[in-house]
Amino acid sequence: MTLAQLRAFLTAWELGTFTAAAEELDVTQASVSELIVRLEAELGVQLFVRGSRRLKPTSAANELRTHAERALGAVEAATHSMRSLTSLDSGEATFGVPRNANQYGLSDLVLTFHTRHPRVRIRMVGLNSDEVARLVSEGVIEAGLVVLPVRDTELDVEPLFADRVLYATSRREAGDGPVRLEDIFAEDLVLYDAHSGWDDPTRRQLWDRAQGIGIRPHATIEVEHVESALALVAAGVGGTIVSASLLRNRKLPRGVRTFEFVEPFEETLALVKRQGAVLSLATKTIVELVRETITPPSGSKRIRSHSTG
Repeated sequence: MTLAQLRAFLTAWELGTFTAAAEELDVTQASVSELIVRLEAELGVQLFVRGSRRLKPTSAANELRTHAERALGAVEAATHSMRSLTSLDSGEATFGVPRNANQYGLSDLVLTFHTRHPRVRIRMVGLNSDEVARLVSEGVIEAGLVVLPVRDTELDVEPLFADRVLYATSRREAGDGPVRLEDIFAEDLVLYDAHSGWDDPTRRQLWDRAQGIGIRPHATIEVEHVESALALVAAGVGGTIVSASLLRNRKLPRGVRTFEFVEPFEETLALVKRQGAVLSLATKTIVELVRETITPPSGSKRIRSHSTG
């Protein structure tokens, strides 16, 4: 049983004659007739009663019709799916970003992509970097932008740039100078990304650094969003950690000042995909657009590396 036989059978069933089916398929009437005869021989059934004007489908033909439609539909779906891997006329781009992606100048990314490729669906997932990495590893999304370090070793990682991590508080004066880890844990610490907790890459760095000097880190208050943490800090509740990109893209609340760490503290932004995975053209185009549009803050170190693609 071939796809050509099934296509000829369905067309004949719908149009009622071999002649009409031949015109629809752009082949000869004899070709359609031969395909049907061969199909009947292979199945051992009669599919049509040949009348003087129209073909009359048999009960076997009615039964075969459902299976033939499913088979041809599956082939067409597979063909469409494969074409979406190499075309920007259809398909879907799936990409994960940290919730604070706008800090890096990516706010217009979706609009730019949609303007250039309006027929491609876009699924942009905004989560904590740890969760973005997990979804990429599991194949739920094709690629993503994350803050390092991520614990998954089954990923291709392309570092882009290193961003400074600062301490934000309203309890210190502007000229007080850099802070030590001991200083921030002596105060109430307000941390965001409460859902991810210490699985958050930047918080995990903080944990490791504190453990290295004999401190078991803890947060007095945990909230989900950096804006909530900064509002508490502005009200005089301890301090929090923020990336330098935050300063460029949004104003700190009145009275909140930022300080460098005595020991430089950085988080690295990177592109990730599953090891050995071939990205669809749509997602690969999103990745290229990220490389074009992402804007590191002044003073950040851009990292040269091999492309993820």
